[in-house]
Amino acid sequence: MGKVKGFLEHERAVPEDRPPLERIKNWLEFHEEMPGDTLREQGARCMDCGTPYCHTGIILGGMTSGCPIHNLIPEWNDHVYRGLWREAYERLMKTNNFPEFTGRVCPAPCEGSCVLGIIDPPVTIKNIECSIIEHAFEQGWVQPQEIAERTGKRVAVVGSGPAGLACADQLNKAGHTVTVFERDDRIGGLLMYGIPNMKLDKKAVVQRRIELMEKEGIRFVVNTEMGKDYAAEKLLEEFDAVVLCIGATKPRDLDVEGRKNKGVYFAMDFLRSSTKAVLGGGVPKISAEGKAVVVIGGGDTGTDCVATAIRQGCKSVVQLEIMPKPPVERQLDNPWPEWPKTFNVDYGQEEAAAIQGEDPRRYSIMTKKLLGDGNGRLTGVEVCEVEWVEKEDRPIPQPIAGTEEIIPADMVLLAMGFLGPEEGLLQKLQVEQGERSNIKAKYGDFRTSMVKVFAAGDARRGQSLIVWAINEGREAARECDRYLMGCTGLP
Repeated sequence: MGKVKGFLEHERAVPEDRPPLERIKNWLEFHEEMPGDTLREQGARCMDCGTPYCHTGIILGGMTSGCPIHNLIPEWNDHVYRGLWREAYERLMKTNNFPEFTGRVCPAPCEGSCVLGIIDPPVTIKNIECSIIEHAFEQGWVQPQEIAERTGKRVAVVGSGPAGLACADQLNKAGHTVTVFERDDRIGGLLMYGIPNMKLDKKAVVQRRIELMEKEGIRFVVNTEMGKDYAAEKLLEEFDAVVLCIGATKPRDLDVEGRKNKGVYFAMDFLRSSTKAVLGGGVPKISAEGKAVVVIGGGDTGTDCVATAIRQGCKSVVQLEIMPKPPVERQLDNPWPEWPKTFNVDYGQEEAAAIQGEDPRRYSIMTKKLLGDGNGRLTGVEVCEVEWVEKEDRPIPQPIAGTEEIIPADMVLLAMGFLGPEEGLLQKLQVEQGERSNIKAKYGDFRTSMVKVFAAGDARRGQSLIVWAINEGREAARECDRYLMGCTGLP
């Protein structure tokens, strides 16, 4: 423990963001850097509490508590306080393949379970993590690692999201020859096209890591959809093992009248179109410019849609959430160290409020109908308020009579989550799926019903956090290595 009373002497501080009205003019990351002395003070706030929950990575109350990849958080916090940045970097890399990703886009369940958070604002774990890895890149410590010996085994990783990249990185370290297949035109999966550039810079951050992995010997193949551009049988014939990290990319649709009106899009199609335009310097195929936008869904993806629509020059934006507005403080039924289900204002809502004068979110709102002009073009959204009542031992939203209204809309973005993996390749490989269509593979073992085929990430566990994807990618690599070699040295 670096400073015994550090948590009593220093208040929580996070990096400043560029002002909303300034940052919406471009697609650059909006967080400013924090001075080294301030970072040391923030590291000193870590209590080294003896029984740290920050790296537990368990499920409590249906949500993640602590870090699923079990980062050694108190250790590298202490190193940062002492100015031992190289040691902090080495500790960080023991558990996390991509701290530059998680340090930017992880919701930080570690902070939600920080012991200091019981009485004060928690330690700024996420920012310290990002600062460590960026300092390491600046100092030239992050270099391609030479693989001492190759095993002669060939492994195919299908999907290049966080699970696929983590799996490939670990298998490569074990000496296997790894090929990562991606159906899109760029490597990164969710990291590349599911998260906007202002949250995670594609060229400066994502591509930087991919180029490093290439130099270490991993082969990346893009524009190749398994089962379509590359036969499933060929995949099994040419590789000694296959790991499916294809994500849960089947979006939840909205089954209401008017769904087929022009102007209704899935959130991921909208975000992918935007990022491709940002990277290519062109005009997005799906644009919110000059349009009244309604985002249906209150999660991170919905927030990203709000922020993206604003940068594209939308006329207005409203975000609808069927759940009630969260409380400002923890409730008795949401005790520490559960994830705090409390109200917060994310970057997209802050930007919308700066332009429109108020938070764009509306809570306890149900979409009843999507209205059109008679020629198949969207004109508005008919909604009503709901109340949540217990029915058959679970809460059910009930429409409140007399609360109906119409919200004008030229564009509706559906950001209501995902239902599971797409099934084409799974059927061709004859991989068994569970009740919710996820790939059937036991956690800790990761073997599917097909010999030498493994699965990890959202495709196996369902839609989840980036840190769970990295956790599963790492662990699936370990079990794949054990299958190939009879034993494993991977963590």
